[in-house]
Amino acid sequence: METPDTEPADTVILVHGWGGSFEATWQRNGFTALLEDGGKEVVGVDLLGHGTAPKPHDPAEYADLTTRVIDALPDRPVCAIGFSLGALTLLRTAIQHPERFDRLVLAGIGRNVFEPDHSGSTAIVDGLRALIDGADAASLGQIPRLFAQYAEQPGNDVEALLAVMERPAGFEIDAAGISGVTCPVMIVVGENDFVYPADDLAAAFPNGQLVTLSRTDHFATTESFGFYDAALEFVGALP
Repeated sequence: METPDTEPADTVILVHGWGGSFEATWQRNGFTALLEDGGKEVVGVDLLGHGTAPKPHDPAEYADLTTRVIDALPDRPVCAIGFSLGALTLLRTAIQHPERFDRLVLAGIGRNVFEPDHSGSTAIVDGLRALIDGADAASLGQIPRLFAQYAEQPGNDVEALLAVMERPAGFEIDAAGISGVTCPVMIVVGENDFVYPADDLAAAFPNGQLVTLSRTDHFATTESFGFYDAALEFVGALP
């Protein structure tokens, strides 16, 4: 793995994925403690509809998820690590405000950035609606079932998470927009993730690199020691 020559920023922003939260995704597994042990100031973001953030049920309220990230950014460039929806939100933020970021770790995204799986999203939405109507998550298809089980974690509001899934489409992410994100970027994806592969995405960044986690699916990404090691080294938080 290539390591950028410049010293990374001291502050690391952490953004969870759909159905997660700062506490559930980053604190519970000890990742925040590892960053702090590595000398980093950690700033956690709960996206709208998640964790301690407000949880409206109107999809229109989720038209711009970057707002809570932007509000959390200090007045200096930062390192930022995001997973899945959090990685996409960080990417959108960095395209619009590239000067705010020193390094980015974007995990759990890949071919879905350029080739959105609309049929898969529809199946997940249908599964969440069925769950709200009283269906057993075990009766759903594999991917909808996994998302439904994730949505039912303590503290989650399933109707709010459904609204997140049904939010208006943001601006299209394309290679031209990504080319303006000139800070070092690491893409991390599991070889068993439904968004695999991520080669084209990593190659679209002027200073991008790819880490592939063997035998790792989407939901296991942020529990992977391979992810820990790669991310901590990239942001300069190894002991």
